[in-house]
Amino acid sequence: MLKKILTVVIILVIAVLSYAASKADTFYVERSIDIKATPEKVFAIINDHHNWDAWSPWEKLDPTMKKTFSGNARGVGAIFEWDGNSQVGAGRSEITESVSPSKIAMKLDMSRPFAANNNVTFNLQPHGETTTVAWGMNGSRPFLGKVISVFFDCEKMVGAQFDEGLVSLKGVAEKVQ
Repeated sequence: MLKKILTVVIILVIAVLSYAASKADTFYVERSIDIKATPEKVFAIINDHHNWDAWSPWEKLDPTMKKTFSGNARGVGAIFEWDGNSQVGAGRSEITESVSPSKIAMKLDMSRPFAANNNVTFNLQPHGETTTVAWGMNGSRPFLGKVISVFFDCEKMVGAQFDEGLVSLKGVAEKVQ
């Protein structure tokens, strides 16, 4: 009986590992929202890490996280580092491209809970009185990431955080000033 159970367990492990190995080596997550504000206004909010506490979904998860700002105040070379609880982890974000008012690109390096190096983009497209903001992230998916994705839908989890952040960004950008 023990031999049969061990055989089944081994077969299941091999099946999970084989399925994980068949997953893509890279990932891409993107969410978008229409905001009733000019691209210039939305761009200014995103392009300055100091503004993120008003709309970032991670601020709600750990309002006491340690934050460090360095480099430029905004735009290319602006750096934001954080160290928070288990829900937000620790990492560094640097703006690598800033094309007003249409695109912001960032290099995102996570050190905790998992080490990861990803690219983040915000693309802003005007449509009459609104601006469509698309928040995307892509990166490589190492084998461990593939195994984790067998059990957890990481795209759905990150996508839900992007959706929450975009709704908050909309609220901030649409406030009358």
